Amino acid sequence: MEPFHTVSNCDLPNGKISWFEGGKLNASVNCVDRHMRSIPDQTALIWERDEPGTEQRITYRQLYDQVGRLASALLQHGVRRGDRVAIYMPTSPAAAVAMLACARIGAVHSVVFAGFSAQALASRVLDAGAETIITSDQAVRGGKVIELKRIVDDAVRECPSVKRVFVATRTGAEVPRSGIDIPMEKAMEAAPAECEPAAMDAEDFLYMLYTSGSTGKPKGLVHSQVFDLRPGDLFRCVSDPASPVPCRQQVFDLRPSDVFGCVADIGWITGHSHVVYGPLATGGTAIMFESTPVYPDPGRYWEMVQRLRPTHFYGAPTALRLLLKHGDSWVTKYDRSSLRVLGCVGEPLNHEAWQWYNDVVGDKRCSVIDTWWQTETGGVCLTLLWAL
Repeated sequence: MEPFHTVSNCDLPNGKISWFEGGKLNASVNCVDRHMRSIPDQTALIWERDEPGTEQRITYRQLYDQVGRLASALLQHGVRRGDRVAIYMPTSPAAAVAMLACARIGAVHSVVFAGFSAQALASRVLDAGAETIITSDQAVRGGKVIELKRIVDDAVRECPSVKRVFVATRTGAEVPRSGIDIPMEKAMEAAPAECEPAAMDAEDFLYMLYTSGSTGKPKGLVHSQVFDLRPGDLFRCVSDPASPVPCRQQVFDLRPSDVFGCVADIGWITGHSHVVYGPLATGGTAIMFESTPVYPDPGRYWEMVQRLRPTHFYGAPTALRLLLKHGDSWVTKYDRSSLRVLGCVGEPLNHEAWQWYNDVVGDKRCSVIDTWWQTETGGVCLTLLWAL
């Protein structure tokens, strides 16, 4: 919204580092408003729901309307710039809308994986100091219903700081209600679609995200406004963060008509940067995958590829090794000709899994890129290039 005057101001001996000083921006503007003006009817998100064949598509025009309405509703109910908002939802457009609505008003979202217990949710809410939770009535994953609202209610009993709980509709089932509950869709209907975006500094907080806790107590990591928009560049090129000129080496080779199929959950960093912020910042189309790799059978990923025609598939080696054991027929029975780039993330890709990914899934014609990065980095740090 305003140009920066200094790219970097780094005083390493004193631990003072800042980027893009003087500039003002807003992540929701970069991810939604720009494309609302230029490509309003392009699909922004394809929600691959738990049941195959029931996908829903959201255009940039619809996304703009929903983000603006929820942002307005948050303001109407007392959420302000700098406030922490916990999001405990399934991977869905509603979760993306919640993230972007927080970004629009300058609130700091903290997405918590919707498979975590009430205790795990409460510990993250308390640590973040969140006064607001956005959740869904239930989640559906692998054919099983998860009682998200009941889990939130149990967590809130341990979190006296929580003042309000927005409840979105996923299944429409009857769930317990409390005095601090706010039906999200009703609040959005009563709110205006136009919501002035907050002008944020590059170093202002965009979101918090907690590490998995596999090596000790989960750590709350903070990502800044400009920092988490950088993964959008990584869909096109690898950039030296200290240089204003990208080196133009392609990573994902994302083109305007492409569909990026990242099957990560919204509760992890990959879901943030490669399902929401990265694809939307580039004006692309992203798949949001709600289910599991083996529901209703081990062909789920590849049936989805045949039906939705993604050009990119980005998943975890653990899932690939699991599917490899089920045999090639679950892959080869489906048309995968739309795929051009295959990626993996989260852990090392062993030789056997790489060979299967390349030979069977990619028919020896797709680029296979093995990416390395961390929750701390927010985007790819090391990778093979797609053209090699």
